[in-house]
Amino acid sequence: MRLYKDTTYSVHHLVEDIRNGRLALPELQRPFVWNTTQVRNLFDSMYRGYPVGYLLFWATGADSSRRGIGENDAERAAQLIIDGQQRTTAIYAVLTGREVLKKDYTSTRITIAFRPTDATFEVANAATRNDPEFVNDISHIFAPGYDHFSETTAFIARLVEHREVSADEQGRIARALNQLQDLANADFKVIELSASAGVEEVSEIFVRINSAGTELNRSDFLLTLMSVYWEKGRRDLERFCADTRVPRIDGNPSPFNWHLHPKPVALLRADFALAFRRARLESVYTLLSGRDMPEGPERAKRIDEQFHRLSEAQDKVLNLLHWHEFLQCLELAGFRGQKMITSDNAVVFAYVMWLIGRIDFKLPIDRLRHLVARWFFMAHTTSRYSGSFETQVERDLSQISGLKAGDAEGFENLLGRLIDERMTSDWWTVTLPGDLETSASRSPVLSAYIAALNILDADALLSKVKVRSRLDPSIKARKGIERHHLFPQNYLKSTLKVQETRKINQIANMALVEWADNIAVSDRPPAEYWPTQVQANRLSQADLDRHVYWHSLPEGWTDMPYGEFLAQRRRLMAGVVKDAFDRLAKDDYLAVYPEPAGTVPETTEDLADLIAEGLVVPGESLLNETDQVQAMVLADGRLEFDGAVYDGPDDAARVAAGAARDGWTYWSVESPGDGVQTLDSLRQGA
Repeated sequence: MRLYKDTTYSVHHLVEDIRNGRLALPELQRPFVWNTTQVRNLFDSMYRGYPVGYLLFWATGADSSRRGIGENDAERAAQLIIDGQQRTTAIYAVLTGREVLKKDYTSTRITIAFRPTDATFEVANAATRNDPEFVNDISHIFAPGYDHFSETTAFIARLVEHREVSADEQGRIARALNQLQDLANADFKVIELSASAGVEEVSEIFVRINSAGTELNRSDFLLTLMSVYWEKGRRDLERFCADTRVPRIDGNPSPFNWHLHPKPVALLRADFALAFRRARLESVYTLLSGRDMPEGPERAKRIDEQFHRLSEAQDKVLNLLHWHEFLQCLELAGFRGQKMITSDNAVVFAYVMWLIGRIDFKLPIDRLRHLVARWFFMAHTTSRYSGSFETQVERDLSQISGLKAGDAEGFENLLGRLIDERMTSDWWTVTLPGDLETSASRSPVLSAYIAALNILDADALLSKVKVRSRLDPSIKARKGIERHHLFPQNYLKSTLKVQETRKINQIANMALVEWADNIAVSDRPPAEYWPTQVQANRLSQADLDRHVYWHSLPEGWTDMPYGEFLAQRRRLMAGVVKDAFDRLAKDDYLAVYPEPAGTVPETTEDLADLIAEGLVVPGESLLNETDQVQAMVLADGRLEFDGAVYDGPDDAARVAAGAARDGWTYWSVESPGDGVQTLDSLRQGA
């Protein structure tokens, strides 16, 4: 039996069906991931008559238990948009003027400007608003009651006030504006899946027709299905995730934190792991749809039971008491905030271990806190839940399932054994020093070393200021503590003839110092600057010995050959990490940190902001992902690439890559002290 039919929808038809709730677009309730340049390009392609892809709808039936996400939520939607949600959201938002959610869950409008003289679309900005050549916001052209003749006449009259406009040009302008308004009648090709298609069939179709049929698509699809099967569960997940990002100003409890701003699917995994001891998304489809059970009354009953079980698990996952008790484990493990965390999965599944230990095995909080802190430290540092992590998660959960409920000692012993099996003596003395041979600024082993300094209550090198206080995530202070080259990079290049960037910026050549000390050191050789800095900071011999230990400085390091220095320091750094990890197991160890200030660091939205912060320098070269393509930063925050000037990273990346790309992750810069970083990494750290 054919499960689909081909049809067409006009843009006007799409917008009206969404507005009236007949067509459900759950994406309106989730962060909009397209950038404004992609929206502009979509309208430009539609205007020029270029193909813009198809949409995939699923006729789930008007009796669905899910609501329609339109302006009339009371009306049940008969169809759900499965694929093409970003394009549809962009069209709906621009044509209606409705706001969309940004990544931080704040609202914004997407405003597109149009210059009819040459049919150019632009993202509206100060320049287009002040330029009479532009219709600054095309939304009003599609508003009910728009009078094309009078509005066109008024636009031409305003333009005539600034320059001469011939009769022929006036005609071209009128035709361009008419063609723009006619976009409401443009057709989209739509594949409508029949209501007889089951969830597993829709899932398979969705993944197969996407050339990038990857885990991300499966995750998005699963959340879309929640709108059909469990609307309240999805809404609760999304609200919780949104609230992790912004503190409440009314003083009421919230999930806001500095460590993890999860996506809903990440916490859905936690729900599922807690309820069913499973990690694979395919298992979610199977259990919730009853795919593994024969048709009949027992199937419906079993599905209801499994939804009830999942609902109970989600109540525990979203419980603020559990959530904040768990987050203390991350502080205990020396991880002060999101910048130190390279694997969100490690956080999510450490939280699952907390919930299982607390709920199923009744382990006392003081013992559980140390146990889960060690588990997270191990899982994060060894990348236990990276790559194809689902198999490892299910293997861990399977071993726990073999324990009797309430066996707190058995649970504690099992996790302790799994930690010891992974972090053997060879791992500490061979594997970890080898893993430290990297220049990556976001590396789990670098985070482990910094966490170790926090656990050991270490000072910044040659300072009396604690590393952990300088890493307080609630304080936005660029000039506080920096990673400094112990062998300065210009000294390595000019004197020692070391040219490889990744060797110069290796983790073992970096130490955490106060920024003023970093400036004072400059590019002098260590044998010259080190005695001067030791004398200037007036540390006692006992304090100096502690600094040498914390910062893993080999004896006689200032006169060592560079390669030998790196090898010896990697071994010493691994020893410091082990000492800190061993301390985590001690009952008398507590992590005492100042209370966060409760403010949210701003996110840089413009390259000019990075220039103002001193993180990017005009004239500096940006590299693409393969280090083979370069763009130059201009003083006004624009980029020059291949002889042309672009307004921002996205525009330049689109041309350089030959396809729409996120310019913030596409372009990288060599940052002194931090190695090669993407613009996005710099932006997050600004």
